[in-house]
Amino acid sequence: MPSNDPHIGHKLAGCLLFLSLFHINFSAGSSGKGSQSHDDMRVIHNNQLDLREIVFVIQSQSNSFHVRQAERRRADLLKQARSLAEKPPVVLLSHTLSDSEGDWSILPLLPNLSYSFRKNSSWIVFLEEETNVKMTKLLQVLAKFNKNKEWFLGKPLHDEESTIIHHYAFAENPSIFKYPDFAAAWAVSTPLVVRLANKVRDEPLKSDFTIDLKHEVALYIWDNGNGPPLTAVPELCTGPEDSPQTRHCATALSTEPPLCGEPVNKEDIFVAVKTCGKFHSERVPVIKKTWEQDAFFLEYYSDHADPSIPTIDLGVPNTERGHCGKTFAILQRFLSGAVPDTKWLLVVDDDTLISLSRLQVLLSCYNPSEPVCLGERYGYGLSQGGYSYITGGGGMVFSREAVVRLLDSGCKCYSNDAPDDMVLGMCLNAVGLPVTHSPLFHQARPEDYARDFLAHQVPISFHKHWNIDPIAVYNKWLKDDLRAKVSDGLNDNAKTEL
Repeated sequence: MPSNDPHIGHKLAGCLLFLSLFHINFSAGSSGKGSQSHDDMRVIHNNQLDLREIVFVIQSQSNSFHVRQAERRRADLLKQARSLAEKPPVVLLSHTLSDSEGDWSILPLLPNLSYSFRKNSSWIVFLEEETNVKMTKLLQVLAKFNKNKEWFLGKPLHDEESTIIHHYAFAENPSIFKYPDFAAAWAVSTPLVVRLANKVRDEPLKSDFTIDLKHEVALYIWDNGNGPPLTAVPELCTGPEDSPQTRHCATALSTEPPLCGEPVNKEDIFVAVKTCGKFHSERVPVIKKTWEQDAFFLEYYSDHADPSIPTIDLGVPNTERGHCGKTFAILQRFLSGAVPDTKWLLVVDDDTLISLSRLQVLLSCYNPSEPVCLGERYGYGLSQGGYSYITGGGGMVFSREAVVRLLDSGCKCYSNDAPDDMVLGMCLNAVGLPVTHSPLFHQARPEDYARDFLAHQVPISFHKHWNIDPIAVYNKWLKDDLRAKVSDGLNDNAKTEL
């Protein structure tokens, strides 16, 4: 099925912590609240599964904020093990396992995990920085499955309709294929890890692009029916940890809001909107009716100066796709003194819908003096020494320091119509600057994501006006009162886990 989105279409033709802003747990011991009961300890000691047979892999990132989050999660897991008088399990941070840029895509890690733990472990459990684990309950759950067989366990998601972010897989019946919600944690048995590791080592990974990791990992494991499908585990949950509905759960999410400080000021964010003459009357009015009013500093960049908007002509001719020349001109202007000296630069397309107030909250967790490059992370050729990049439609956020280092490196476009986000990814990779992922940014429309995946998010952006009413989408997903949206989302999610 063809796409009318030139941004994604160009990439497909040419060749996912912080899963929810309000599900962050800032207390190292919060998920193991208090000491374990005698009943818990009896369950552990009577269970045929030893805690040391589990290897936990926290899907971590190298940004300083995310390192702190991952370390808190590791500390909580080890604290629970101590309270059970058990020898601790292995707890790994994925970003520390090697220097490979592709490690976040999981599959390249499997040979290393297989070699290191195949003899003494029964399960590899992957979790995100904000996944709260109840150790006793998780052991009970895993003990239900024969550890000598191949198992792929998780909380299943499915598509309501075929979607471009999944390459229109299972177009005739999208809901038939299940893939795991990483926020609930997911597990693979050692026999499956060993077989997959051999496959990864012996056969090159086929996909050039890594777009939606959880779907692509599930596809790789399923292997057109030759491997196991995802087995649904009701105890792997994404509801609020303090809810009665998640008392049966081995995993849950925190209901605490982030404690990163006050939201950054509007004056600290400069917003650059990429547009062109043919969309001045079609897309720009949507921005003006929705989120423009929340920006303190904003400029529209076009191939045509239109004083009624107003737009600024950067002297770069419009291209049908790519827009690299325009984006690099924006980066240069940001540092030129022609615009206010702000800490953050947000670059968006003219069909991006975004909540700037939620972005202000998110950015309070990041240090603008560091080279921060934030958005929805995609990958290109990760298994062959490729690179990560922030996909542009969801919004690309750069600290001033990141822009300085990018331009000082001398990196530039090889043509005006080169894909700007991918060229920026190559530049970041060459300079050694990490891409920081937040799945609160979305390259596609709400319809393109699993309903249960969005249920525990407070999204920051969506992209594209294709076959939707963009103003209605903004009002439903991005305009709602922030605290009310969090409460409603968590309650709705908990109901699905009854």
